[in-house]
Amino acid sequence: METIRKQATRLREQVARQQQAVLKQFGAGGYGGSDNLVTDEAELQHHQKLEKLYISTRAGKHYQRDIVRGVEGYIVTGSKQVEIGTKLSEDSRKYGSENTCTSGSTLSKAALSYGRARAQMEKERGNMLKALGTQVAEPLRAMVMGAPLEDARHLAQRYDRMRQEAEAQAIEVSKRQAKVRETPGNAENAMKLEAAEAKLQDLKSNMAILGKEAAAAMAAVEAQQQRLTLQRLIAMVEAERTYHQRVLQILDQLEGEMLSERQRIEAPPSPSIGNTNTMPMSPPPPYEEVNGVYASQAHNGSTDSMGYFLGEVMHSYLAESEVELNLSIGDYVVVRKVTNNGWAEGECKGKAGWFPFGYVERRDRVLASKVAEVF
Repeated sequence: METIRKQATRLREQVARQQQAVLKQFGAGGYGGSDNLVTDEAELQHHQKLEKLYISTRAGKHYQRDIVRGVEGYIVTGSKQVEIGTKLSEDSRKYGSENTCTSGSTLSKAALSYGRARAQMEKERGNMLKALGTQVAEPLRAMVMGAPLEDARHLAQRYDRMRQEAEAQAIEVSKRQAKVRETPGNAENAMKLEAAEAKLQDLKSNMAILGKEAAAAMAAVEAQQQRLTLQRLIAMVEAERTYHQRVLQILDQLEGEMLSERQRIEAPPSPSIGNTNTMPMSPPPPYEEVNGVYASQAHNGSTDSMGYFLGEVMHSYLAESEVELNLSIGDYVVVRKVTNNGWAEGECKGKAGWFPFGYVERRDRVLASKVAEVF
C-alpha cells in the first residue's frame, strides 16, 4: 500500500507539471501569466509539505495505536500472571501456617517467606500494570482518537479538494482566454472570462489561507505526536525499571532468608539453653578458677586428671548465638566438657562458650605462650 501511495503521489505531481505547461501555453497571449497559475512552484512546494505532514502524522497515529494495543495485551497477560502468582502465594502461606511436618519447621518457614515475597512481587506487578494503563495506554489512545488530529486532517483534505477545484477553474480560464482570442470584440466571451478569472482568484486566495491553516495544524499535531509518544515511552520504561528493581530487592531478601535457614539446618545442631536433657549448659567455671587450674596443672602435665585439656582449632567457626564461641584456625581452646551430640564447652581468649567438638584436635604438648593466649 505504501508503494502504491508513493506512485500515485508522483503521478499526481507529474500531471500538475503538465497542466502547468499547458496553462503557460494558453496564457502566452497576455491574459494569464505565470503569477495566475495554480500549480506554480511555490504552491507545489506548499502542497508537498502538506503531503509529507499528512504521511508523518498518519504514521505517528499508527505507531501510537500499535503501542496502545501492545500495552493492552501486556496488561491482559500480566493480570493473568498476577492471578496465578497470588494463588501460589496463598498456597505457600497456607502450607507454612499449617506446618504438618513432624521433623521440623524449616520448610514451613521457607514457604511462609516465599508466600509473603510472592505476594509483594505480585503487588508490584499490579502497580506496574496500572501505571502502564494510566500513564501510557490512556494518553496515547486519547490522542489517537482526539479532535486536534482529526481537525488537522480535515483541513488538509479540504485544502486538497479546493486545490483540485482551483486547477479545474484554471483550465476553464484558459479555455475562456482561447475563445476571446479567437473572437476578438465578443463582449459575452470577455464577461465570461472575467467571471472565470475572478472565481479563480477567489479560489487561489482561499486555497492559500486554508493551506496555511492546514499546514500549521498538521505541524502542531506532528510536534505533539512526537513529544507525547516519546514521553509515554519513557514512562513505560521507568515503570518497568521500577518494577524489576523492587522485585530484585524482594528476591535478594528472600534468597538471603532461605540460604540462612538452609545453613542453619545443615550445620550441627545448636545447643539449647533451656533443654538440659540434650545439652547441659551449666555455667563455665569462673575465669580465675580456670586460670588457676591450668597454671598449676600445666607444669605437671596432668590436665587429663581434671578432665580438662587443650585443643587446637582446625576449622573456623562463626558463633550463631551468644553462648557460642567464634573460632579461628590456629586458636587454642580449653576444653572443659564434651557432650554426646558432638558439642563441647570451653574457653578461648578469655571467653567461655560452646563450639562443635569436631572443629578442634587435642594437643597434649603445647608451648606455654600458647597456653597464655587461651586466657
